Amino acid sequence: MLLSSFSAMSFYKNLSFLLLLAINVYSLVSSEGITITASADISSLNPPAPAVHPGLNSLFSFSQLSFPEDLEISDYCNELLHIFGQRYVAYVSCLVPAARPVKACLNCFPSFVNLENIYNNISEKVRVFKTGPGNESCKDTLLRSDRVMLLNTMYYNLQKLWADSNCQNCLTEKYQSIKNDTLYFMSMLNLTLTCFKKYQQGNHTELCINCKSTYKGLNELYSRMEKNNSLCIDIEDAMNMTRILWSKNFNCSHPREETVPVIAVSSFMLFLPIIFYLSSFLHSEQKKRKLIHPKRAKSYTSLMNIQDKQN
Repeated sequence: MLLSSFSAMSFYKNLSFLLLLAINVYSLVSSEGITITASADISSLNPPAPAVHPGLNSLFSFSQLSFPEDLEISDYCNELLHIFGQRYVAYVSCLVPAARPVKACLNCFPSFVNLENIYNNISEKVRVFKTGPGNESCKDTLLRSDRVMLLNTMYYNLQKLWADSNCQNCLTEKYQSIKNDTLYFMSMLNLTLTCFKKYQQGNHTELCINCKSTYKGLNELYSRMEKNNSLCIDIEDAMNMTRILWSKNFNCSHPREETVPVIAVSSFMLFLPIIFYLSSFLHSEQKKRKLIHPKRAKSYTSLMNIQDKQN
């Protein structure tokens, strides 16, 4: 009895497995137009040969394709393409960890220069590398042979990111090195953050007092660089984070000097109507006094004439 129960349970388990298998097979082949009816004997069905879908093995098969020699790129162009890919990956790999806090210009400018050099060589803007055999050009082959112009799109996306970051403002001509103004700002920033770190424990009042001069000097330097168009995204982000630390985290206040003229002008405009009405009132009173004096003089003269006539 126990054996039969065990056998029955095994049968139902096997039947359930077969049913699930049949459902899976149906779902796979239904798209090919094969229909399995409920009356079909599941045990009599032979599993169909696995259908070959082009998408499943396309990566392997497509990589093995070869075109006629006159349509394939030369070894020289293929080498340039390989170098472009390596330098593109190197630049992107530098940008990702430099995204927060932002150090995209100061940390990654060597990688961008390398990428720009190989692109200029491919596009024939500047000959950085040796030319190909027979003065071969890869410009049309690599940059203009497809509708999307993949290499152009990839490069110009990164170039736009570079331009939007204003990285050129922090670097010397041709991006050879970092400007002295930028280095000086980074040193002042380091002094300010060192001061914050020294006094951040405990009461922040001591931090606000001891770090005020350093923070004020950093602010003034940033304002001068802003007027001279010497800011890049690295400096802007660093200054914003420093100001957040000063005002929000440490709750320090630092009135900016440019607010003084604004307050003075606002106060003047506020009291201007009062000054206007007060001056108008005083001016009108003075006119009244001037008009009264001649009347008094005239009445006194008339009175003297009457007395003379009576006499």
